[in-house]
Amino acid sequence: MPKGRPEIDPNRCKGCGLCVAVCPEKILRLAEAFNRQGQHYSEVFAEERCTACTSCAVICPDSAIRVWRFAKEKA
Repeated sequence: MPKGRPEIDPNRCKGCGLCVAVCPEKILRLAEAFNRQGQHYSEVFAEERCTACTSCAVICPDSAIRVWRFAKEKA
């Protein structure tokens, strides 16, 4: 069960790939499509594996990534 959901703003992303390299779950990649600046932007391709560690958001130099953490279910 995913613990969070990364949200990437493709038009703020410059395609540096730092988030792709730092993600421990390897759920990010550079898209084949281009953004307004003509860059391949980062995209999430396996959201169900997200642990909400926020490594991608922390390393992003353009603040293009937000990670939404899911609330824990009470038993």
